Amino acid sequence: MSGRRITVIGAGAWGTALAQLAARNGHNVVLWARRPEHAHAIETARENRDYLVGVALDAAIRASGEAADIGAAEMVLLAVPSQHLRAVAGRLAPHLPAHAPVVLCAKGIERDTLALMSEVASTALPGRPLAVLSGPTFAAEVARGLPTAVTLATIDAALGAELVALLGTRTFRPYLSNDPIGAEIGGAVKNVLAIACGIVAGRGLGENARAALITRGLAEITRLAVTLGGRAETLMGLSGLGDIVLTCTSPTSRNTSLGIALGQGRALSQILAERRSVAEGVFSAGPVAALAQRRGVEMPIVQAIDAVLNRGADLTQTIGALLARPFTNES
Repeated sequence: MSGRRITVIGAGAWGTALAQLAARNGHNVVLWARRPEHAHAIETARENRDYLVGVALDAAIRASGEAADIGAAEMVLLAVPSQHLRAVAGRLAPHLPAHAPVVLCAKGIERDTLALMSEVASTALPGRPLAVLSGPTFAAEVARGLPTAVTLATIDAALGAELVALLGTRTFRPYLSNDPIGAEIGGAVKNVLAIACGIVAGRGLGENARAALITRGLAEITRLAVTLGGRAETLMGLSGLGDIVLTCTSPTSRNTSLGIALGQGRALSQILAERRSVAEGVFSAGPVAALAQRRGVEMPIVQAIDAVLNRGADLTQTIGALLARPFTNES
């Protein structure tokens, strides 16, 4: 199914990698950037030097900052940071075809409303068919064509099959799911868990501690997903366990590396000031903790990271409080 017109909204590392993927599949791609000067720089250099250095753009990609250039899209990939999705989608809604399916590629929960990205998109882009793309993905590896497997979740089976045909390759392998909620929760909360794992590494607490955090963190994620209507088995797949393994075990992860810096004693404000790319876990920790509290779901690891990031909690005391929790049954 080559030769389709695909628009990627969001010209960060992930959006650029998705544009490369679509172009390699033979599609005509518009890579839309919120800042026109960023789009111009990408188009001129034929490289995204701000977010994905060293990857030459495919000739089928055209970078643009003009809303008028997205009107011919037959499929839209939304890859803007989660906290900007509502504003960007609302701004572009009048220019996007009403029939074009929208694939949500951002991972997070909206801070002010505690809404999932699918809920935000349903409001900002009413009537469009929706799917969720999630899973263990580093943008640079996807852009280079290295083997990757992802979850593509939608309640519309026909749409799912169409999207797999449009995006799937030998090295980019989408696995279909009909559980968007589970896929979204896995993608959003694993970033918070990755910060915790980074702190463990930065504090030198050992591999045993990281393994325990990953396992107990997966239990927290599963509890929240099931409470919201997702399925536990989804969290055993690519958008759950797969994404957790990648994000929580590699210093290449923006969230893990941020946690490492926190664990080494650096201030969050200083870490963020040095970075251009977004570490989604910083912005998801508060909403996830609030959503869990609203729904009566126990998530002590998430709550601890929220306290450290957003409430000035002392890191040493927070770690001590987690280790002092009462012993309990595993399941």
